[in-house]
This record gives sequence, C-alpha cells and structure tokens, in this order.
Amino acid sequence: MVKTTIRIALATSLAAVICSTAAVGQDQDTGRGADAIERAAEANKYLFIFFFRTEDEGTTVVRKSFDAALQGVSDQAMSVAVNITDPLEKKIVAKFGVARAPMPLILALASNGAITKSFVRKFDEKALDQAFVSSGQEKCLKALQERKLVLLCVQNGDTQHNAEALQGVEAFAADPRYAQATEVVKLDPSDEAEVEFLRKLKVDPKSAEAVTVLLAPPGAPIGTFKGAVTKDTLVAAAQKSASGCGPKGCGPKGCGPPKKKP
Repeated sequence: MVKTTIRIALATSLAAVICSTAAVGQDQDTGRGADAIERAAEANKYLFIFFFRTEDEGTTVVRKSFDAALQGVSDQAMSVAVNITDPLEKKIVAKFGVARAPMPLILALASNGAITKSFVRKFDEKALDQAFVSSGQEKCLKALQERKLVLLCVQNGDTQHNAEALQGVEAFAADPRYAQATEVVKLDPSDEAEVEFLRKLKVDPKSAEAVTVLLAPPGAPIGTFKGAVTKDTLVAAAQKSASGCGPKGCGPKGCGPPKKKP
C-alpha cells in the first residue's frame, strides 16, 4: 500500500467553496449564473464563472484578460459574469460560498458541476489549460466536493485481479456506515486522457494488476492498493484517516462517515 498526501487539482482557496456547496439546498436559481450552468451542462462544456463585486479598475483589468483567454477555448467552454451584489444571483453566490471571498474570483466548472480550478484576483492565462481535466478526475472531484469518499477502480481487460478488487470495493460501498458517503468511479488505465490524473495519484497506468485508490475530501489519497483488496482493508484505511481529520470523519456531514454515539 502506498500512501500519499498530494492534493488532486484543488487549490487551497477552494476549501471553503467545497464545504459550502454541500450544504446548499436544491432551490432553483433565477440569475444569469444559474442559467449559464444549465446551458453549459446541456452543451457538455466547461463553464468559467467570473464573480465580481464592483466594476473597479482591478476588476476591469482581470476581466479583459479573462475574456480574451476564453475566446481561445470557446469550443470547450462557456463563460458568465456574476455580480455578487445582484439579488438575482443570491442563491448561486450562496451555493459556491463566495459572498466574502476576495474579488474578482473565477471558478472553472466541468459539465458535471465539479470545480476544477480557481483564480483569485488575477487570471493566469498560462494556467488556463489546468482547468480542463479528464473525465475520471471530473467524477472524482464532483464526489469529493459533495464530501464523499471515492473508491477509484483502475482496471481494464488487461489487468489482473479485477474481480477480487471489485468485490472488496462493492462490499465497502454497501456497508451501511459508508454507503451514503461513498462513490465508486471506474477508470481505464489505457485511456490516454487519464494518464496525467494517474500520474498525480502515483498510479502506474501500465500496472499488470488492478489498482484501487481510496480518496477522501478534499482530495487526498488515503490508500492505494494493488491487486485484490478486502472490505476490511478499506475500512481500516478509512477509519485511520477519519481519526485525523475531525470528530465527524469524511462524509456528507464532515470529513468521513459520521461516528456512532457511544
């Protein structure tokens, strides 16, 4: 088992955003921001949200750079500007927890709603490409930002011990203690689009055996297992991680499945 402490493409500044996102209800937004999110999802494109408070000189400079850069990726992404003082944008501001954030703030959202990148007070055009991530990473980020554990199953027809690895994963995901707070994501290591994501996880895409990675919010791998893996092994890794990240662990109500009262 290989343990790492790397973060998965989540800027430190997103921590508050991720926490607040899970706490917001399902009410419909009525502003331009909510409409843009819906349209981007339907078009299967990324959405870059430009949050701002006032039309001052600093905002204008960042906005100019932002608009120019987004023109070059119009085939992949859409954009929208949201004034956080606009009453019509109240719910989307609350959804992403940006009411007190430094402005301007730019968030990049994948079509599934996962936040993949943030830019605070300035826009780095050279870092724009980093906002676009693989399908596998999008799915993991979405679940992590919903405060769930993620079991990433890296396997295909060429890897060994697939069934044994999945058996342990499915047993863990079915456990009442973890069922509502766990997402299973399957990834084909031969998919070239996933190579960079696997590199960040320190997983060899050419591994002869299936690899299972257990991830906890905000994005740290807490266990990497080659070949067969049992439910008990996964539970042990989850419990060890939960003991170090707060009284509630990592799940919808904290950083792990809620602990039972004595």
